[in-house]
Amino acid sequence: MSSTSTSTFTRTNARYLASKIAADLRQFRSFYGEPSEDHIDELFDELVEMLAGGYVATYEAGFCKDGKRVVSELYTVASTTARDERAGGIYARADVSGAEWFTFMTYTNKWWGLGEQARKAVQDSVPTDRVPGSSRADGDGHWEGGRSYESGGTSTQRRGFHT
Repeated sequence: MSSTSTSTFTRTNARYLASKIAADLRQFRSFYGEPSEDHIDELFDELVEMLAGGYVATYEAGFCKDGKRVVSELYTVASTTARDERAGGIYARADVSGAEWFTFMTYTNKWWGLGEQARKAVQDSVPTDRVPGSSRADGDGHWEGGRSYESGGTSTQRRGFHT
């Protein structure tokens, strides 16, 4: 006798993963003063919609100075199971004086497969306004392995950059 198990990624799963990232953002706020609680709420709502649709390839949040990372967390989304770890563990000792808060998202093929009108409809449904751009360059620092969050057969692998 054999059995198979399938997992369906739902809006509830998307809310769970987004809540883990939002908890990390709150730790950034605790250590560095940004982002504001209202902005975290907006980013959470955006992430729920984008994760639920299967549109997020990577998501990065942190601080940059002169276009270079000072401290950030990069989340890579994959349709795999992983160990679901607790949120937190954000690097607490970066010098962010003169740095600015940023978030950056890259999109999946599923996103680009939508028509322009469908992408606009999704963008109009979220409280953030993303503009085309490129990721930040690495500053004087290094990347470290991080944590993983998982729900419904989708995971985010988090890596941190800090000086």
